[in-house]
Amino acid sequence: MTTDPILTLTQWLSPAFPVGAFTYSHGLEHLVATDVVINADTFANWLTDTLSFGAGRNDAILLVAAYHADATDLQEIDDLARALAPSAERLLETDQQGGAFARTIAAIHDIDLAALTYPVAVGHAARLQDLPLRDTARLFLHAFAANLTSAATRLVPLGQTEAQAVLLKTAPLCQQIADKALTETIHDIASTTFASDIASMNHETQYSRLFRS
Repeated sequence: MTTDPILTLTQWLSPAFPVGAFTYSHGLEHLVATDVVINADTFANWLTDTLSFGAGRNDAILLVAAYHADATDLQEIDDLARALAPSAERLLETDQQGGAFARTIAAIHDIDLAALTYPVAVGHAARLQDLPLRDTARLFLHAFAANLTSAATRLVPLGQTEAQAVLLKTAPLCQQIADKALTETIHDIASTTFASDIASMNHETQYSRLFRS
């Protein structure tokens, strides 16, 4: 019996998949601690900016590039993904999640998958399993937004309904960014989320922390 690829992607990118995404806030914890993100509206603004102008868009482009890459280009794309991390914790985030993802995929699908940064690992694994690229990029971005929404629910704090309302409004943006990434290359990568990047640096020395980034 052939499994619908959407079900496979849903498993890979669900909260139950053991990549440890719940332990990372992408610098959000520092922004909450310094009263930059204080409610649903400010969280929605931060999440929208992160998706549109920061790691969300860049990770989608990296995922697409990894999907199309051969072995030589794949290593270069992974090196670029590491170089793009603006702080030690953000590098840890993509490195640790990617490594955990690769180990689990290799075990459950019985394929050879090296440890890579998270978006690169997802893109390469999707290619190896012949999964549709557009759906992979869309679901990857939605999972990224969902994980940050989960963090905000605990940190801000937001009520469950408020948090889900923000995520629902973000879904069309995830689709739009993912679809555009299909036509972009690594030369289109750019980031202007400087405040968020600085927050991730400051989080490294924050006195009290729940998250690893």
